[in-house]
Amino acid sequence: MTTLQDRLDEMTVAGELYEVVDPAEKKIRCFACGHRCLIRDGGRGVCKVRYNEGGVLRVPHGYVGALQVDPIEKKPFNHITPSATVISFGMLGCDLHCSYCQNWEISQHGRDKQAGRDPYVTSAAELVKIGKSRGATAIASTYNEPLITSEWAVTIFKEAHRQGMKALYISNGNGTPEVIRYLRPHLDGYKIDLKAMNDKTYRQLGGVLQNVLDTIRLVKESGLWLEIVTLIVPGLNDSPDELWDAARFIRSVSPDIPWHVTAFHPDYRMTDPPSTTEKMLVNAAEIGAEAGLHYVYAGNAPGRVGDWEHTRCPSCQRIVVRRFGFRVIENQLSATAGHCPGCQTLIHGVW
Repeated sequence: MTTLQDRLDEMTVAGELYEVVDPAEKKIRCFACGHRCLIRDGGRGVCKVRYNEGGVLRVPHGYVGALQVDPIEKKPFNHITPSATVISFGMLGCDLHCSYCQNWEISQHGRDKQAGRDPYVTSAAELVKIGKSRGATAIASTYNEPLITSEWAVTIFKEAHRQGMKALYISNGNGTPEVIRYLRPHLDGYKIDLKAMNDKTYRQLGGVLQNVLDTIRLVKESGLWLEIVTLIVPGLNDSPDELWDAARFIRSVSPDIPWHVTAFHPDYRMTDPPSTTEKMLVNAAEIGAEAGLHYVYAGNAPGRVGDWEHTRCPSCQRIVVRRFGFRVIENQLSATAGHCPGCQTLIHGVW
């Protein structure tokens, strides 16, 4: 009987993000994510979808596990071409195991017996064609962790760039210098989830805080446009001290990195904490602004978080992009090359 894993293994190619550690034993080390898995012949990485076959790393290629057309604000990117349409694709597998994952059905394949989804066989050209037919001007790897399928993403992004589309990553940020260098020529924007500022919390989710902090710095230093999201989970990462730590860290990298604080709702295996309230979101956003961040957003509560949905000029506080949820109501930057029409201050982004 052919299993889902058997079919996925057939849809692979030789990877590029690895090195041979022991040719005699056919041991290899993958550096697509911060785990840097040492994989023996016949073994798999933490992600469950990158595996060693005879000393060669095999990686996913030629399919998607999810495909949808979204507004760019849903990613969320508030500083890349507001109101643009994005074709978003996801794969199967992940390098973390967050208990509140909203996309667990695809991300936890290989780890949770209830997870898994039949793949849709496709090509880079077909994905770009579908996106352009729906008016998309960008393509995004999202839903599960894109780092673990970076070779396939680069194949798609090369085609997207050839046809004038932007390429985006929506990632947990558990990266390596090698994978960021590999991706940089083919990406236009990178969103990172900063899930907590406590290493113990990260280890419960399957990661290491320092890897994420290092990746944030690497992405920013590479010149990629970067936005950061923190899902505010009551009782997990919502203490003022931890939010201050997050805001100060982002400020130390650059005050011009947008910080989105978004609302948790019970999901998957984390059903005990209550949903994040609008007051919690506003309190977190106020911390970000007080810490010196120029662009702070409170998400997932359309019309209920005051002006924290909008983009404001950091100099004169004029609202230059007005939103309601994922919908752009007014964009004053499209005609000013990204400058505030009031005081001419540059609003950082890709406009």
